[in-house]
Amino acid sequence: MFPSCADPSTLDGAAWLACYLTNGKHMAFYTSFGTVMLLLAVTAPAALLFGFGGAMAARARLWPVRVIGRTYTAMVRGVPDIIFFLFVPIALDQAFEWLRHQAKCPDWTEPIRQGNDFVVCAQAKLPLSTSPQWVHETYGFFLAVLAFAIVFGAFAANVLFGAMRAVPRAQMETAEAYGMTERQSFWRILVPQMWIYALPGLSNLWMILIKATPLLFLLGVEDIVYWARELGGAKTSIYAYPHPDWRLYYFLGLLVFYLSLTKVSEIVLGRLTVRLSHGQATLGGEALRKADA
Repeated sequence: MFPSCADPSTLDGAAWLACYLTNGKHMAFYTSFGTVMLLLAVTAPAALLFGFGGAMAARARLWPVRVIGRTYTAMVRGVPDIIFFLFVPIALDQAFEWLRHQAKCPDWTEPIRQGNDFVVCAQAKLPLSTSPQWVHETYGFFLAVLAFAIVFGAFAANVLFGAMRAVPRAQMETAEAYGMTERQSFWRILVPQMWIYALPGLSNLWMILIKATPLLFLLGVEDIVYWARELGGAKTSIYAYPHPDWRLYYFLGLLVFYLSLTKVSEIVLGRLTVRLSHGQATLGGEALRKADA
């Protein structure tokens, strides 16, 4: 980073530490915090979208649609997360490559499954071998986000399904009495009111999602856990900055990061709960009504 850091062997004390904390690998470590935040920012709405679709399917009148919705929530919730996180990216990657293989290489005569290997033509590989490194990293991150969204979407679907059923039936009957169609009463009455019932469960899911972000490490994404292990471990003479085993300090830093993130989340979710409770027939809404009286 600095010209004085060109030869680490000539440094000691504060100068060595300053160069050590600003080298290229540490820059990647600092950037990986942004990767975690980006994962949360993208996965949360994606999982909510999966969950909303699953909840609507689970309460659909058509039997096949209802079975699909309830099977999705039951199957995903019944499989250990780590197994699903490892299975989904591999399955999706092979599915995408198989579809591309069928479109781009129709004259291929060899079997795709060759023992334990999955072999497609070079044009069907994702990403292409000629693609730059950032494309490979973005593709891996996309698969990770999709895996997270599918898993947490199943839990969100269960929460939203229960929240929809918690809205008093009298509200829907009143809407029907005023001449609203089923679609209008769903979007104008049911959906706006269900969030206050869903928020406690969704808040827990958000906290669990935060704690699950280290699973990026298992999916091959260079996240904060990966870099903490790499930078904190004892180095050998082949590294520019050899040092003793400092993993304790690196992981202590991650502990502070996650505790801070969950604390900020609690504050934000608490304020959101108060805001959504206004005018609602819940314990929180009743407490606000008495406080304003």
